[in-house]
Amino acid sequence: MTTDRAREPLTNPRAERVRRVAALARRAVRTREGAFLVEGPQGVREAVRYRPDLVRDVYVDPDAADRFPEILEDAREAGLFVRPATREVLAAMGDAATSQGVVAICRMLDVPLAEVLAARPRTLAVLAHVRDPGNAGTVLRCADASGADAVVLTAASVDVYNPKVVRSTAGSLFHVPVVVGVPVEEVLRAVHEAGLRTHAADGVGDVVLTDAELTSPHAWVFGNEAWGLEPEVREVCTDVVRVPIHGRAESLNLAMAATVCLYESARSRPAGGPGATRS
Repeated sequence: MTTDRAREPLTNPRAERVRRVAALARRAVRTREGAFLVEGPQGVREAVRYRPDLVRDVYVDPDAADRFPEILEDAREAGLFVRPATREVLAAMGDAATSQGVVAICRMLDVPLAEVLAARPRTLAVLAHVRDPGNAGTVLRCADASGADAVVLTAASVDVYNPKVVRSTAGSLFHVPVVVGVPVEEVLRAVHEAGLRTHAADGVGDVVLTDAELTSPHAWVFGNEAWGLEPEVREVCTDVVRVPIHGRAESLNLAMAATVCLYESARSRPAGGPGATRS
């Protein structure tokens, strides 16, 4: 069904449909339904524009419909169902403290690790035991911006479909292949077998970032926000790389360090090769 702004809006925040959407804030419900919630114009815009095949429903309040007409236009062109709803209904559906007036329900989009490796990636970002939703989403957004080929969230990391992670990606979730749920040991073994170097990003590294071998295919491995990478993970990586600290700061946080590392990979990438700068 195409977009129909004349349809009667949803007005009851306690309606069964609204409760079903709101329930997607819980991981068990997301797993059962095979779906997740996307909140805000930026995430919904990217979902509708780049992955309309994944979009089940879009809900929008009248103000947001007027402010973001491009979302409705893209939805119309893709033949998607858009349902008007009141501001109160949108607030009840979403997980964010303040509703931005538009949400979408999407099917899950993660892909198998074997599929990512079969595409012969040049740069991967592996998140090992990363638990903070904001950090995970920001790293995924940076991986997209820097031209990385995929992001892997290991089994012990935060759920990529957590609403806070989805919001933090600012739509990049719909641009970059994502692998989830594989134990870090299996990820590293498969990556090595595929011929990629692995660079463990850690402040105790004996290789300075500017000296790291980044011209050949490689995977960055980023660790937990509080304790970094476990010794057994560092030991099986090709090398352990540190971002140099030139001032008095004790360290960089995970998302900042990942940004620096991934952009160093982008700088080292052969011009015109896979992952080259996008227009």
